[in-house]
Amino acid sequence: MQIPDWLEKLGLGQYARHFAENDVDLEILRDLTDQDLEKIGVTSLGHRRKLLRAIAELREEVERSVPPAAAAAAAPIWPDQVDSAERRHVTVMFADLVGSTALSARMDPEDLREVISAYQKCVAATVNPFDGFVAKYMGDGVLCYFGWPRAHEDDAERAVRTALAVAKAVAALKTPGGEPLAARVGIATGLVVVGDLVGEGAAQEEAVVGETPNIAARLQGLASPGQVVVAETTRQLLGDNFELADLGRQHLKGIPDPTSAFAVLGERAVESRFEARASDAVSGMVGRDHELALILERWSQAKAGEGQLMLVSGEAGIGKSRLSRSVVDSIARESHLRIKYQCSPYYTDTPLFPVIRHLILSAGITPEDSNDDKLDKLEATLVNGKSDVALIATMIGLQCETRYGQLNLTPQQQRARTLQALVAELIAQSREKSVLFVLEDAHWIDPTTLEFIDLSLDQVVGSRVLILVTARPTFQHGFGGHPIVTRLTLNRLGREPITALVGDLTGGKPLPAALLDEIVAKTDGMPLFVEELTKMLLESGELKETAVAYELTGELSHLDIPASLNASLMARLDRLQPVKEVAQTAACIGREFHYSLLKAVSPLDDAGLQSALERLISAELIFARGRPPEARYV
Repeated sequence: MQIPDWLEKLGLGQYARHFAENDVDLEILRDLTDQDLEKIGVTSLGHRRKLLRAIAELREEVERSVPPAAAAAAAPIWPDQVDSAERRHVTVMFADLVGSTALSARMDPEDLREVISAYQKCVAATVNPFDGFVAKYMGDGVLCYFGWPRAHEDDAERAVRTALAVAKAVAALKTPGGEPLAARVGIATGLVVVGDLVGEGAAQEEAVVGETPNIAARLQGLASPGQVVVAETTRQLLGDNFELADLGRQHLKGIPDPTSAFAVLGERAVESRFEARASDAVSGMVGRDHELALILERWSQAKAGEGQLMLVSGEAGIGKSRLSRSVVDSIARESHLRIKYQCSPYYTDTPLFPVIRHLILSAGITPEDSNDDKLDKLEATLVNGKSDVALIATMIGLQCETRYGQLNLTPQQQRARTLQALVAELIAQSREKSVLFVLEDAHWIDPTTLEFIDLSLDQVVGSRVLILVTARPTFQHGFGGHPIVTRLTLNRLGREPITALVGDLTGGKPLPAALLDEIVAKTDGMPLFVEELTKMLLESGELKETAVAYELTGELSHLDIPASLNASLMARLDRLQPVKEVAQTAACIGREFHYSLLKAVSPLDDAGLQSALERLISAELIFARGRPPEARYV
């Protein structure tokens, strides 16, 4: 079998060229991750999920074809995710069909079976786009995991978004007699052991052990029909992304201590992910004075009519959004217009999602507004006259034929005219005021919005516009090598700015030098890690005790990774299949380990082990000192 044949069999033959251009053969195919698929051009989340499942099946076929003796002697091709249990920080969602017992009393069993089946399929179809995992069907209940078998940095948020979508989707279902259905959902987050296979045949499932699933199930029992209830552990990870109602501390059956519960009222309209996460006071920016000065220099050029684009690149947690916020604060007193586009991992396939979201927020459009009110608000927001209002109104989903008449354009013409209208609006705005155009998280940008940015560059050249783009290193778009583009890569912080950041977070209270050394060492110069580890110490109320214990033992080994970082770090590891097992083995040795000791306990040969370590180094999860066999790693 060849790759094109395999893709055609899956109904995804359109990607054959992408695989060929990246030299992916059947041997390489088994190593592909979700990130790899996205890099080679599989932008659809649904298609990537379908491919990953097929790759997993292919792996199982290969493993079944290897004789047991040969399999035992050979080094593992990749770690077996399904058959080995792991300690994971997982968000568990439990969805229940309301009133199923009453339905069973008055419905024919075959009709009830169809209702339950439709409900289960509805939940599964809703979970899949958010990359959740349906672990178990329990009659009218569905148990789902977010964070296993694949972690994401925002699993708690994914679970809540899924739950709200489940409640809405199930409400659209009806029984054969026309009765509407409703679901209620409970969500909790915590440390579990997950992945053990229990049962046999069709009853086989991936079991999860820990308190978290029980809490999720009990919280579901508190919810009203159509309602989502989350635990305090989940709420802490949501920032200000959702409107929540405090239900107080609840005594849950089988749970010894009272549990704080919160009802999710809906998604909150926030300008950016950074603002949503920074629900408390934002600490000051440190260690980025030169970078800030460079961006402000480009801003001065833009104000003088020499439009600019600044691309700020760096890994998650390095401080891109904090730097962007500092630019906004630095020019706050100047007369200017600020445009904010926030890209989202949930809408990478939704054309112009950040554009539409910005227009709705800036116009103050609410779901309660009538269509005419929405059009009035949009007209008041746009500055380029009414000639393009119909195109932009249609783009954001408003009915405008009565007011503006039919567009009478083909889909291709309408798309092109809409992009031109957006560019014209940006330039018209810059004639009235200088424009700071911030585009956050461009690594999640949809292709149409990216095309709009590319189209605008020629017009921006002679306009008072600074486009400030933030992105992770995976974003490799070059904006056509346009001369107005400046690239800025953020590096990790040194000891002095880390010390300043810790001082800012502790309110100026000095920490013992040894404890500060440990924070510097454990956080590897990542501002987000510094913040979260320091905040965890402060919030625990054990800062003084921790300092004393460190003075006595010289260790901070009892400190857990902050929950806010656990998913992010695990997501990075999960993207590194099949070398994650090497990182786990090394972690058992300690924070620092020698190559010779790792080799002694690893099933890999020299070539395989060194290749795995090189991938971990490239991902900046470990750092090397020296070369094998004398190498030491941190």
